[in-house]
Amino acid sequence: MRATRLPDKYRYIVVEGPIGAGKTSLARIMSERCGAVSMLEDPEANPFLPGFYQNPARYALSTQLYFLFQRVNQVRDLRQFDLFGRVTVADFMLDKDPLFARLTLDDDEFKLYRQIYAHLKPQAPTPDLVIYLQAVPETLIERVRRRGASYEKGIPDEYLARLAEAYMRFFYDYTAAPLLVVNSENLNFVDSPGDFDLLLERIGAKRGPREFFSLGN
Repeated sequence: MRATRLPDKYRYIVVEGPIGAGKTSLARIMSERCGAVSMLEDPEANPFLPGFYQNPARYALSTQLYFLFQRVNQVRDLRQFDLFGRVTVADFMLDKDPLFARLTLDDDEFKLYRQIYAHLKPQAPTPDLVIYLQAVPETLIERVRRRGASYEKGIPDEYLARLAEAYMRFFYDYTAAPLLVVNSENLNFVDSPGDFDLLLERIGAKRGPREFFSLGN
């Protein structure tokens, strides 16, 4: 597969979206096709995650804190590299971490989490581009069930729906970095290389701070 060049102004790209949106797949493909370094979450390393999906009240705080420590360490590592010397593509944004916490923690736990988050959060570079992958809850649910990851088997459909809504609210007001909102309903970056080529063309043509992309526009 031929390598593809991203516009020079994009040195740090974040792909975001709820569970099942395809953010990790797109981040991997973008890294491979564009010769970038990938910075990916590792949910399988979180020992509390399977328990969280079975018993959220018991495991929510430990699950959230583990992810917070994991993401903080990755962002700190990012700061040690020269972003002007390489392109980095990540499948998470630390600023979004409290979104999950607010959905899963009770008020006292969330207050504790916010204190820890404020204490640990490093000064991360601002992304040159954030790609937010959208999909309706029914699509997210179907994708999660189809891929059959063991740690995702216990995810309630209602949780995925609430998460999709929380992402929509978060990015509705997001202005910290240039944003490309991508309707991923009819895009398959894994099996259809042409879909990635269309996205890359759209990235190259992007001029405004907030733009939208779906098949047909």
